[in-house]
Amino acid sequence: MSKERRIIQVDERVPLGKGIPLSIQHTFAMFSASVLVPWLFGINPAIVLLMNGIGTLIFIFITKGRSPAYLGSSFAFLSPTFLLLSKEQFGYQYALGGFVVTGLIFIAVAILIKFVGTDWIDILIPPAAMGPIVALIGLELAGSAASNGGILPDEKGSFANIDPKVVLVFLITLLLAVFGQVLFRGFAAAIAILIAIIAGYCVSLAFGLVDFSGVSDASIFAVPNFMFPKFSLQAILIIIPASLVVISEHIGHQVVTSEIVGRDLLKDPGLHRSLISDGISTTLSGLCGSVPTTTYGENIGVMAVTRVYSVWVIGGAACFSILLAWFGKASALIQSIPAPVMGGVSFLLYGMIAASGLRLLVDGRVNYAKARNLAMSSVVFVTGLSGAAIKIGEVQLTGMCLATLVGIAMGICFYIIDKFHIANDEDEPDTID
Repeated sequence: MSKERRIIQVDERVPLGKGIPLSIQHTFAMFSASVLVPWLFGINPAIVLLMNGIGTLIFIFITKGRSPAYLGSSFAFLSPTFLLLSKEQFGYQYALGGFVVTGLIFIAVAILIKFVGTDWIDILIPPAAMGPIVALIGLELAGSAASNGGILPDEKGSFANIDPKVVLVFLITLLLAVFGQVLFRGFAAAIAILIAIIAGYCVSLAFGLVDFSGVSDASIFAVPNFMFPKFSLQAILIIIPASLVVISEHIGHQVVTSEIVGRDLLKDPGLHRSLISDGISTTLSGLCGSVPTTTYGENIGVMAVTRVYSVWVIGGAACFSILLAWFGKASALIQSIPAPVMGGVSFLLYGMIAASGLRLLVDGRVNYAKARNLAMSSVVFVTGLSGAAIKIGEVQLTGMCLATLVGIAMGICFYIIDKFHIANDEDEPDTID
């Protein structure tokens, strides 16, 4: 039996020779998803790479280097932004105005948390709800990984259009990522994700799945396209409901990261510091023409797999992202990574996030002999996975976000029940000793 791989702690400096590939690994992990958002919005991904990198460095600075997180493009704003862009009187600059206001909302909530504290979190979202909510962060992304891997049937349920080459690339990448961390030795085990991406890319080249047209068309040096916001009350009201999604997602990510690194990041450096960092990053992104940011699940998955939690590595990834924003061909080369390669990596990373939610339940020793715990976890899971949805204004809430609201509602109800001492399972402890 091999020895358990050593953990590289949050504040630990990594030698440059090892730190560079570890940082590149994080950059690759976030790249596909992070540039997808600007691509969908029809803006240059370079400005997003620049602002994501700057936002990450701001996050590390404000959290005093105690919370490892990479800030990437938020998917929560896709629906309201598309709705806004569909209206003739609005363009993307009006969406930017909404992003700026959203960032200011994050900052206001962070200031509130600073004075009120975080004890309310266990009341609003008890461990029996938080575990499933965190698991849903990974589970609701699973379909995206399977789709990129080419292993889903078409709309008619037929598998006839599945490309064996795409599936093979997906499987090779996935298997290398899975078994690499188990079978590789030393530093190779820590960069198993990067090795899997490179190997998958090479296989894709052999199968003719790599499109180099973007690389040949790109210039060597490129200045990111800056754009300034315009403000409209109607546009802002369409955009800002998505802030609820990101705040819920942010808390969930901090909880799961706390579980992975073995520190309570909600208390040290504090949820107020991490959330205000996200708010400042989102505000600056809106002012410069980028997209809102959020702590990134892909990078949480990389930490879970590699056991490398160093903020120096995360900071290195941010610096690489900033550099890529100014080099057109380098950025285009990474964008040429085929979907099945990223699908194979994401398939593992998203599963790691989901497993971290289950780990939260285990580490919290949630007692499922208590009826409320069983009911809460059951309802939250089914709400998140059932496809149920509600609309608040122009924003549709579903998946993890709706499950969070349901978990909060149940948490408040059970808290009130406790206050009036009317529960029928009071004798059952919340946790198993």
